Amino acid sequence: MSRPSLYTRSLKVLIDRLGAAVALLLLLPVLLLLALLVRMKLGSPVFFTQVRPGYQARPFRMVKFRTMTDERDTKGELLPDEVRLTPFGRFLRSTSLDELPELLNVLRGDMSLVGPRPLLMRYVERYSERQYRRHEVLPGVTGWAQVNGRNAIDWDTKFELDVYYVDHVSLSLDLRILFLTVWKMVRRDGISQPGHATAEEFMGSEGRGA
Repeated sequence: MSRPSLYTRSLKVLIDRLGAAVALLLLLPVLLLLALLVRMKLGSPVFFTQVRPGYQARPFRMVKFRTMTDERDTKGELLPDEVRLTPFGRFLRSTSLDELPELLNVLRGDMSLVGPRPLLMRYVERYSERQYRRHEVLPGVTGWAQVNGRNAIDWDTKFELDVYYVDHVSLSLDLRILFLTVWKMVRRDGISQPGHATAEEFMGSEGRGA
């Protein structure tokens, strides 16, 4: 990673905290309405929380709106995602409204408004050295990979876009990503990979030492 700039050292954190606080205040009626709808359509709990790797892969608990039911088979095992993901849940995901509670993570300092998306803890040990560099910055509510294909692109491309962001992070790039995120939300692009409710599991790449 290149030498940190004034923006990455201090201004980005300030903008994140201020932006998250303002957004939470402005969006409070929307958040309350969504919470009510999730409770009515999907039941409790309203929020989905999961431990994800953050800066330097340190774990934190990410919070989102719930988008799936808890339907189980006769053995008590959860049914596949595509079965438990309801039409309302698909709507939340396609519009990225399920991500809004992550503003609380930004306010707490676990996440940034913009950065590589926090994935699953079990993926960390599967990254190549280059792919692991996505943890050199805070994970984001949105990111460069999200506005360049989201779940519709393959894992290697997604990680290359993440590393590009790490090497080029700046105020102008963050503003561009935020603008494109709103555009993508309106168009509802790249929600899932063909044949998957969201994206196939990352099992590691060839040449992991690269």
